Amino acid sequence: MNKKIIHTDQAPAAIGTYSQAVLSGETLYLSGQIPLDPQSGALISDAIEPQIHQVFKNLAAVLQAAEKNFHHVVQLRIYLLSLEHFGLVNEIMAQYVPEPFPARAAIGVSQLPKGALIEIEGIAH
Repeated sequence: MNKKIIHTDQAPAAIGTYSQAVLSGETLYLSGQIPLDPQSGALISDAIEPQIHQVFKNLAAVLQAAEKNFHHVVQLRIYLLSLEHFGLVNEIMAQYVPEPFPARAAIGVSQLPKGALIEIEGIAH
């Protein structure tokens, strides 16, 4: 299998045993991004709205490092501490991800790394 590890300093460094993304052939597998500041590695806010924006900025940075953008994204998986934020995620996502929108799932979870309120992972082609 031919795979290339994608890394950029413009997104938070991995906080575990994983890569920011892996390119296998034409398919890019994006690891989950949480709302960490790329330079400090700290959570950017306790509020959901800035956290959502930061996650999309982090994903955009990793996509750019792989010479891709949100037009190439075919699937997103969104993990939320509260599904009450589902509408806000939709509103903000539309600012970053163009139509036609990718396939997507939104999943309510009980906990995310570093106390984040949201995490998003995806696949681009």
